[in-house]
Amino acid sequence: MTETMGWRMRIAMAVAAGAAICLLSTPVRAQETGESLFKAKCAMCHSADGSGKSPMGEKLKIRDLHSADVQKQTDAELSAIITKGKEKMPAYESKLTKEQIEKLVAFVRALGKK
Repeated sequence: MTETMGWRMRIAMAVAAGAAICLLSTPVRAQETGESLFKAKCAMCHSADGSGKSPMGEKLKIRDLHSADVQKQTDAELSAIITKGKEKMPAYESKLTKEQIEKLVAFVRALGKK
């Protein structure tokens, strides 16, 4: 009887270990926000506050994302700029998902309200 209990215990431990491995190997991704994406992908040129007052932003003469000039663009226009790039801005269509681009557009909109 103890031999049977030993096998049952080993099987239970193996199942528990397998479940733990499956759960731990699944990538746990923090909820991305427009702000976190912006800081990771855009802030180097556009600066963390969207003003364009970073060394690279000033060198490239990047417009302030708070400005009426930027804010009057439609969501589709902003999305197209992020997706395809414009002038010196690189395209992000192969680096970001559609959902991530939508979050960035929403973040740019929020900058216009600050």
